[in-house]
Amino acid sequence: MVNNSVEMSFWDHLDVLRGVLFRSASMLIALSLILFCFKSFLFDDIVLAPTKSDFYLYRWLGISLDMPIINIDISAQFFIHLKVAVAFGFILAFPYIIFEIWKFIAPALYENEKRTVKAAFSMASVLFYMGLAVGYFFVVPVCLNFFIHYSVSSDVVNRISLNSYISLFMSMVLLTGILFEFPSVIAILSRFGIVTRKMLRKFRKYAFCVILIVAAAVTPTDPFSMFVLALPLYGLYEMSVLICKKEI
Repeated sequence: MVNNSVEMSFWDHLDVLRGVLFRSASMLIALSLILFCFKSFLFDDIVLAPTKSDFYLYRWLGISLDMPIINIDISAQFFIHLKVAVAFGFILAFPYIIFEIWKFIAPALYENEKRTVKAAFSMASVLFYMGLAVGYFFVVPVCLNFFIHYSVSSDVVNRISLNSYISLFMSMVLLTGILFEFPSVIAILSRFGIVTRKMLRKFRKYAFCVILIVAAAVTPTDPFSMFVLALPLYGLYEMSVLICKKEI
């Protein structure tokens, strides 16, 4: 890495990286501890809200869903409380972590590269939170409505454990947030010549098929739900085409 006119050694890089990791971890731990103290707000108002019949999407679609959660592990509630606090701590710390990563790699970039990469890093946080919102307000409720009403036999009654619900909740929300990072990744790859606009246009039809497969995997319910999720994902792909560097 080059810091202006001063060339840094490997150990200098390592020392800077250690500082980045320490500050990022400190922010994550601090936010996680704060969230850990707000248990009722974190679970009753956010995490467990989609299990209740008065959740906004159910009222809008006229869906009747009331999913009681049970606990079958004596230590599960404490460790799930801790895991959820850390996960939401990461969500809140995400812009700061991105900023620290940017500060670490910025000195190694040329001035014309910095503009594109800085814009991509700035866009990353916005897209991440957009993805989280789609995952929370759409993907999780749709998946719950499907799975809670699905049964292989009338003799089998669904009793949802806390651990099972939290696993589905966190994976769906975070997965959607990560999927929405696609344009940021493409912007960086494009700036370094790894991906071109011509390439994305050429593989557009294949990308659409992949998007449908991903949407079907995330929302294994009905074709309508699949297309509703596939629409913003395909919009992100077209956005990636537009922000991709033009071929000379």
